[in-house]
Amino acid sequence: MNLDKQQASTTKAGPSFQIPLSVLDVSPIVQGGTVAESLQNTLDLAQHAERWQYNRYWLAEHHNSPSIASSATSVVIGHVAGGTKSIRVGAGGIMLPNHAPLVIAEQFGTLDALYPGRIDLGLGRAPGTDQLTAAALRGVRGTNGGNFPEQLEQLRAFMDPSRAEVAMAVRAIPGEGAQVPIWLLGSSDFSAMLAAELGLPFAFAGHFSPTYTVPAMNLYRNNFKPSDILGEPYGMVAVNVIAADTDEEATYLATSMQQLFLSFIRNKPGPLPAPVRNMDELWTTQEKYALQQQLGSSIVGGPETVKEKLGAYIEATGANEIMVAAHIYDHAARLRSYEIIAGL
Repeated sequence: MNLDKQQASTTKAGPSFQIPLSVLDVSPIVQGGTVAESLQNTLDLAQHAERWQYNRYWLAEHHNSPSIASSATSVVIGHVAGGTKSIRVGAGGIMLPNHAPLVIAEQFGTLDALYPGRIDLGLGRAPGTDQLTAAALRGVRGTNGGNFPEQLEQLRAFMDPSRAEVAMAVRAIPGEGAQVPIWLLGSSDFSAMLAAELGLPFAFAGHFSPTYTVPAMNLYRNNFKPSDILGEPYGMVAVNVIAADTDEEATYLATSMQQLFLSFIRNKPGPLPAPVRNMDELWTTQEKYALQQQLGSSIVGGPETVKEKLGAYIEATGANEIMVAAHIYDHAARLRSYEIIAGL
């Protein structure tokens, strides 16, 4: 599927930036909330994002996490696509080593048949969880990400048998002939280089790997080889953006994200906590530094602050598109954050 025409016709939220803005969601489970409420909030946010002209709405695969309800990612994508009309909906991403490529071809072939022209498939090679949970997911297949390029080619052949070196003994139905763009996702240089070699679009996880964002994007652009899929490199970067009507309110809302990542550092994960007024009462100096390494690219503030910092971030990364992540406890505040960003 040639993506150049699609990329040229994307809608643009945030007119001052002149590039598309999209949404990255994990259907956050908040303290005191339920999975059912999280999934309903996801659909509500997607419907608002569509009205605000965001380009895509992607769900991420994670497992064994008390704060994430998007584990069955393909199912949640169907939930969102079924409740919206025009916004592109996809995976950001499916962790391919956790699955047989045939299953993913069938799932996304089905989604494409139900919602033609609206489904994206972003693929990662990380487990999206701890090693014990990864082993439970993968069973006896024993994949560990090392054969990701081979899995990728198998998946692409199921969706387009003309890519196979020999006739496919098994067909993906649905899946075969599906017009689903495949993106490679990364948080280091591996997938950046693979996407460049294959001429595929690339999305970088800048929201939790800020140090490698610019090097990975440069590596992708400098080594890109045009393909029948894409004539020029197309790079998207995910970044945490928390906007509110004032800098002070945004800083307060951002403490939920900081507490969540603090729980990961302490290996005591839990639901997304309510914001607090003073993080210095919760973290040590070392923990604060560790969080800065993970969340250093986060953009937090009122409209003018976010506009300035997001503009600088786009310039620094050279991104063709920005995917906004926002761990915000209160659903109304989360909606407001995305509304502010769309209006900048």
